[in-house]
Amino acid sequence: MIPGDVLAQPTRARLFARLGELRRPASTAELANELGLHRNGVRMHLERLAQAGLVVRERERRRQGRPRDAWSIRADARPGGDPPTAYADLGRWLVRGISAGASRVRDLESVGREIGRELAPQGSAASTPDRMRGVLAALGFQPTSSLDREGTLTYTLANCPYRDAVRENQPIVCALHRGITRGLLDEISPRTKLTGFVPKDPYEAGCLIQLQGPLADRGRPEADLSSPPGPAR
Repeated sequence: MIPGDVLAQPTRARLFARLGELRRPASTAELANELGLHRNGVRMHLERLAQAGLVVRERERRRQGRPRDAWSIRADARPGGDPPTAYADLGRWLVRGISAGASRVRDLESVGREIGRELAPQGSAASTPDRMRGVLAALGFQPTSSLDREGTLTYTLANCPYRDAVRENQPIVCALHRGITRGLLDEISPRTKLTGFVPKDPYEAGCLIQLQGPLADRGRPEADLSSPPGPAR
């Protein structure tokens, strides 16, 4: 069954949409409560979404009780067989920037930063690279991450959900995205610095987000934590 067929079922479509809105892992019980459904039925729908490659299940440890399932959007999810586009969000955000009088790239980046703070997942555990990757995945960027010896954490974005708009005005759209990235960091890991933001051709994708600081340190193997990260670029 292809992902598009899976999302033709209304409950599964609602679950996928809600996980996209949350931009963080959510338990079966939380999703069942929000949708007013029995958790066993919700679990079955989530498992079908996982089989279709749209969501991923992890085991969330708790201080008390057994670990529980936590579901989130897969980084490489392709609903309907295509990468997400997220045009509705982009249009709303651009209108917000125009309404705020953002006439320069720097102004629009400031508006994007406000939006990024609002997009940051609430109620999550301590800052981890997975939180940032989860938001980027929910927005449709299909991120992968890597860490170099200098302590730079790099997210490579395999999809540009705003690609058609970028072709029309790349500086404006990328400024908004850069601001959103800074706003996410304000909430997820305030001491982490955005050291690189490298746009690419939107149809080939591969844009880079480069970070140094606590978020990158948490992604390093335990054996490397005694070595300080390299100087910021």
